[in-house]
Amino acid sequence: MALSREQIAQRIAKELRDGYYVNLGIGIPTLVANYIPKGMEVMFQSENGILGMGEFPTEETIDPDLINAGKQTVTVIKGAAFFSSADSFAMIRGGHVDLTVLGAFEVDSTGALASWMIPGKLVKGMGGAMDLVAGAENIIVAMSHASKTGESKILKKCSLPLTGVNCVKLVVTDLAVLRLENGKFHLLERAPGVTVEEIQKLTEAELVIPANVPEMTF
Repeated sequence: MALSREQIAQRIAKELRDGYYVNLGIGIPTLVANYIPKGMEVMFQSENGILGMGEFPTEETIDPDLINAGKQTVTVIKGAAFFSSADSFAMIRGGHVDLTVLGAFEVDSTGALASWMIPGKLVKGMGGAMDLVAGAENIIVAMSHASKTGESKILKKCSLPLTGVNCVKLVVTDLAVLRLENGKFHLLERAPGVTVEEIQKLTEAELVIPANVPEMTF
C-alpha cells in the first residue's frame, strides 16, 4: 500500500542526525518535525526567520501569528530564535543548513528538481527554494511517485521550470526510497506491500534495482 503523507515524513526523519540544522519546505516536509528520533536534537529553520520550529500544530496549539515561510502555522520549541529573513538567508547562503527537505512536482536523473511553478497556474512566490538547493549539501525530496492521472514524476528530464540542477540526493515517495547516483535512480526501499514491478511501471527514469529491495519499516 502506498505511504500516507505522515509515513513519508516519518521515513525521511530517519535521515536526521543529532545536531543537524534542517530547513523544511511546505506540505509533507513540515510533518518531518513530528518524527524526530528519540534522544536526538535537531533545529528546524524557516527562511522567514525562525530557528527552532517544533511539531506541526494541532487545534489546541495553533497560533495564527506564528507562521513559516510557506505561511503555514507552526510551533516553536523552548530556546527558539526569531530574526530577519535577511539573516535567515545569510545562514542558508553561507552553507550552515545541513539538510533541506523539499516537495517537488518533478525530479530527474540529472539531479534537477522542479518545485515552484506550473505554467498557466497562479504563482504566489517562489520562496527560498532556489537558495536552499544552491546552499545546502544534502537535499531530500518528498513527493508522490506519480501524478493523479498516473504519470511518473521521476523523469529522465524535467519538463517544468527548474528550481535547481544537480542537487537532489535522495527521493522519498509514497512508493519508494530512491538514491540518485551517477545519473541513475537506485531503488533502496519499497513501501510495504508495493512490488518492484509497480514502482518500475511508474518510473520513467532509468531505475537500478538490486536483487533484494527491502520493505520500509516504521
